[in-house]
Amino acid sequence: MPTKKKPQATPSPERRGELLATAAEVFAAQGYNATTVRRIADAAGMLAGSLYYHFDSKESMVDEILSTFLNELWEGYDAVLAAGLGPRETIEALVTESFREIDRHRAAVAIYQKESQHLADRPRFRYLVDSQQKFEKAWLGTLERGVADRVFRGDLDIRLTYRFVRDTVWVAASWYRPGGQHSPEEIARQYLSMVLDGIALRG
Repeated sequence: MPTKKKPQATPSPERRGELLATAAEVFAAQGYNATTVRRIADAAGMLAGSLYYHFDSKESMVDEILSTFLNELWEGYDAVLAAGLGPRETIEALVTESFREIDRHRAAVAIYQKESQHLADRPRFRYLVDSQQKFEKAWLGTLERGVADRVFRGDLDIRLTYRFVRDTVWVAASWYRPGGQHSPEEIARQYLSMVLDGIALRG
């Protein structure tokens, strides 16, 4: 009678999450191309062969890191866009949600900024292009609605404003550290005050 093989233990979701968090920090610091599976394994305190028990490649790891971040980002963004808010309130809510995502996924945001352009050339990462197009449509549409409703200035260059807001929000991933002096909501409030109301005293 043949002996039954013991079922292979499934890695716990908690351990998988820990390894992805470690990988995200290494990718963010070293860059995707310069990062090897061995380097990630060293940072995780394990052998490279053991890491392959959890992931088949570094591409799979960065894919899961980015897709997890973007799925969560769009859950928040879609809720804001479906809420029927006015243009200014929509911008405020989108900016606040963006800073919350930087708080939750700082390393993933840094990877997205540095790596998405060349990763998007691979079929596996086509969703990066789709997400960018959806992101642009959401922001430009809100700004255009604000101009049409006379909430924002009529002479506003919509695309330039979008690029400014996008870049100044997401660059925060390079300096923001979770658990710091300011919460993501407080940073968003200060940022929105500067963007929407300016920094000069009014007469």
